[in-house]
Amino acid sequence: MSTLVFVHAHPDDEASQTSGTIARAVARGDRVVIVYATDGNQGTLPEGEAGSLADLRHREAEASAAITGAQRLVWLPYHDSGMRGWECNTAEGAFMQADVDAVARQIADVLDAEEADAVFGYDWHGGYGHPDHVQVHRVTRRAADLAARPLRYLETTMNRDRMRAFAATAAAAGYEEWDVDAPMDDGNPIGTPQAHLHWAVDITDELPVKRAALAAHASQPDAAGMLQMPPEAFSAMLGVEHYREPARAPGMVEGWPFA
Repeated sequence: MSTLVFVHAHPDDEASQTSGTIARAVARGDRVVIVYATDGNQGTLPEGEAGSLADLRHREAEASAAITGAQRLVWLPYHDSGMRGWECNTAEGAFMQADVDAVARQIADVLDAEEADAVFGYDWHGGYGHPDHVQVHRVTRRAADLAARPLRYLETTMNRDRMRAFAATAAAAGYEEWDVDAPMDDGNPIGTPQAHLHWAVDITDELPVKRAALAAHASQPDAAGMLQMPPEAFSAMLGVEHYREPARAPGMVEGWPFA
């Protein structure tokens, strides 16, 4: 049995990015821990919901974990920083303003307590430049260095070449054109070129779990948008989860990283 720790910026990121891998790991007998860097408090509380958005998103994360099988959720004491340029970027407690070494130590404490075999962060620009995602990259990479025992460090990302091919196919079928190479929030294109990836995990068998995990985050428009994709588009876009593992030699392997 391995213990895998996934660090995510906001509740619902685990569903869209790694829920298939999480479900596969749990089914194989591994222990999965999810660390949420923020409470996801930016956004609008749906009409009719009582309490705070952060409380609701905690409950949604717990519902998602019940679906994927993740055994433990850890919440760091930071607030959602919002998108680049928002006023909340500089609010007290915003994750993007937190000290990297201090946060890394909090994550390393989880890695040590769990005797983790691997930790997953994000690629260098957080996939699409969100300030909290970029900060997850910084703090998780540092936490892997601070951990008491050696462990594998992987980065969750998206395959830019695969997304470009999907966008071309969709445009040919009459859907709205999507320029995958257009600048995102930080001025960089989305994801990572395939030449820089190390693992492609086919989660076709886990797609029903991924759908259900996304549905658990009903307050989030992004999750709802993914669920509105036709089944064939959902599978083409989300049926493979990609990772970088900086310590490995170049070359993407289609398979399970922990065989």
